[in-house]
Amino acid sequence: MGLLSHDDTLRELSAVSLSEIAIKNAIGKLTLPWESVLTGIADLQIRVLPYGSGHARFLFGLPLHHRDPFDRQIIAQALAENIPVATPDSNFGLYKGLSVIW
Repeated sequence: MGLLSHDDTLRELSAVSLSEIAIKNAIGKLTLPWESVLTGIADLQIRVLPYGSGHARFLFGLPLHHRDPFDRQIIAQALAENIPVATPDSNFGLYKGLSVIW
């Protein structure tokens, strides 16, 4: 059983990820209705983290290990909040100070 499936694990999702889902839906790369997203958030007891200027400031000086703007925003937010990121993307591990789970 993985860490994310433990009842006492706090599951958080960046609002940036919701934007990415919406954009990928709009361009046809994903088919995931908003209602399904909301159901998943509720079922998994996920807290959605807002993204603000305090997070964006971490983009300044962030190395270009990624060019994907969504990934970079998620990394900046995780660094600002000092929270780990669950991802199979090995490039996330290149960012100093970022804790990666996977």
